[in-house]
Amino acid sequence: MTVIDVNPHLDQLHPYPFEQLRQLFSGVTPNPAYSPISLGIGEPKHPTPAFIEKALMHAMAGLSVYPTTHGSEPLRAAIAGWLERRYAIPAVDPGTMVLPVNGSREALFAFAQCVVDGARGNALVMSPNPFYQIYEGAAYLSGATPYYVNSEPGRNFAPDYASVPDEVWSRVQLLFVCSPGNPTGAVLTLEDWRQLFELSERHGFVIASDECYSEIYFGTTPPLGALEAAHQLGRSNGARPYANLVVFSSLSKRSNVPGMRSGFVAGDPQLLRKFLLYRTYSGGAMSPPIQAASIAAWNDEHHVQDNRALYREKFNLITPLLKGVMDVELPDAGFYLWADVRRTGLSDTEFARRLYAEYNVTVLPGSYLAREAHGLNPGRNRIRMALVASVDEGLEAANRIVEFCKSL
Repeated sequence: MTVIDVNPHLDQLHPYPFEQLRQLFSGVTPNPAYSPISLGIGEPKHPTPAFIEKALMHAMAGLSVYPTTHGSEPLRAAIAGWLERRYAIPAVDPGTMVLPVNGSREALFAFAQCVVDGARGNALVMSPNPFYQIYEGAAYLSGATPYYVNSEPGRNFAPDYASVPDEVWSRVQLLFVCSPGNPTGAVLTLEDWRQLFELSERHGFVIASDECYSEIYFGTTPPLGALEAAHQLGRSNGARPYANLVVFSSLSKRSNVPGMRSGFVAGDPQLLRKFLLYRTYSGGAMSPPIQAASIAAWNDEHHVQDNRALYREKFNLITPLLKGVMDVELPDAGFYLWADVRRTGLSDTEFARRLYAEYNVTVLPGSYLAREAHGLNPGRNRIRMALVASVDEGLEAANRIVEFCKSL
């Protein structure tokens, strides 16, 4: 039988963290005295706002037409308006600077295929470490090699970009940034952005800023966004505003609609023109009913404020409980706790397996979210807990974790 070759880069992909977790739990029967609670997957569990559901149902007539890849003008205008309000930036041209996408996940992956020239042979795609797995897969499938910059606890888990040698920067074609970070919650400062913009200008790489957690934060000041930082640093004007910079955002976390798969890419008009061309061929058009519901969501902030208040309540109640048994702090933003479990005497994988077996609570080992780089795996001995369920369920999970740690 003739063996048919497929893309050899597929063999470079690592198992997804949740597949690793499934293997870790293989053969384990959780304690039946406890109902299952999962803090493992970052899937929002707060109710979808009724007005978004209503907008979706009222737009079903749109199923009879083919949507355009560029999206409707009202949707692009709604996204542009939200960007201007949220980040206090000058007029965003909805025709050239905004592109609706079917969730930020597929767009992050596709963007690398569009901008990376894998034929150069030594191309690098840089990402923080730990990281969202899509960045790594996008690098490999584009023909590039991932380069990981470790997040440092002493810098509030911000990656240490100053440690990267010039010979590495000269090979970087794409830099993935995640701010607020997954899983650490770290938010880049204006000085961090100044450094990255200067490096991008010097070495000619593109910055892709993943900002899907931007609307979940705990203080009064919202996280700084990449376009906002660029504007403050004088990079929003001229012949090519926001040169070599694009941002990705989504309604999934902001509006509790992960099943809608609705997001956008915004920024450098030249890059977006190329990305639109790429997506015209790859078939990534958003359905008209989803576009209608997305317009309603981007135009409303009241539900976002209510959603944020629920997360604040959970984190303010749960974080102090867990601090008594493990090293964990309130993150800058996002809905994850990134906890060091070395005080328990267990590794991150041992902790996750035993917690699941004895208390039926699922958490994700931090080592599954990072790679061994520069002599260490920065996720080792940490766990990620997604506080996405109700306040009561989150407290129940926290109390079980406390009881588990005290039993060790």
